Amino acid sequence: MVEQHYEQQYLDLMRRIWTDGVVQHDRTGVGTKALFGAQMRFSLADDAIPLLTTKRVFWKTAAREMLWFLTGETNIRPLLVNKVRIWTDWPLAHYRTQTGDTISQDDFEARIVEDESFARAWGDLGPVYGKQWVDWPLYEPAGKDGEDALYRRRAKGIDQVSALVESLQKNPASRRHIIEGWNVAELSEMALPPCHKTYQFQVADGKLNGLLFQRSCDLGLGFAFNVFSASLLIRMLAQQTNLMPGEFIWQGGDVHLYTNHAELVEEQLSRTPSGAPRLHILRKPDSIFGYCLEDFEVQDYAPQTHIAAPVAV
Repeated sequence: MVEQHYEQQYLDLMRRIWTDGVVQHDRTGVGTKALFGAQMRFSLADDAIPLLTTKRVFWKTAAREMLWFLTGETNIRPLLVNKVRIWTDWPLAHYRTQTGDTISQDDFEARIVEDESFARAWGDLGPVYGKQWVDWPLYEPAGKDGEDALYRRRAKGIDQVSALVESLQKNPASRRHIIEGWNVAELSEMALPPCHKTYQFQVADGKLNGLLFQRSCDLGLGFAFNVFSASLLIRMLAQQTNLMPGEFIWQGGDVHLYTNHAELVEEQLSRTPSGAPRLHILRKPDSIFGYCLEDFEVQDYAPQTHIAAPVAV
């Protein structure tokens, strides 16, 4: 019996949603076909990495985004300096709405890169992802005014990532190896509430397994980045904690395809997955925060051509 290619489960889910998904009228106004609740499993043994092969995935862009998350940065300027444009849509839409300026995306991005004050004013996304990962806010009493206690935010919050590394090393059997991004108190301040919101890890037989729960998943566009990034994070954590990579489990809540992505979906479903790409980490930094793009090398990745599609903002 021939073993099924790891990507086939993705294509099967795409076909199921496109054929049987419930039509939803979502916040973007575009509309989706969706189902609720899905799971996929990917082995990370022998340097395997779940890159989609039925279309090209720009894995270096996804890796740069993950490294950006780990800095706790919330401004798009460092991304744009490295020509990563995947977060521009939200601050650009906000800028146009607030100012009435019909500036082009290229010109907006150029101003963000060239003008630090403009970037501070218009390039920040609010406390998204990495901010919660490495600086979850803490508050302390600041005095009293009558019977009402006043609180101030501490200069440094909870570093969930460092705590996770320590926990994996000192208490590997714990069921509390978690990074959480869904800070209810700060959702309204975020340009986009976290889609890939909860990461949980398990150590078993000397291997590090990771599970990602994604509350909302754009299966046609975002998923390819999400599974690569999560797998990369597992590989980095495994190296830092002297564990072997095990399995990556992806779980989706609202899993959807946008109705204006018909060309993408139909083209991708016509293709056959093939190949077994490998990710090599070329250096072990002193900490989980010490990686750079040049530390990662992908081999044996020969995808079919890229399939472009619009992002719903």
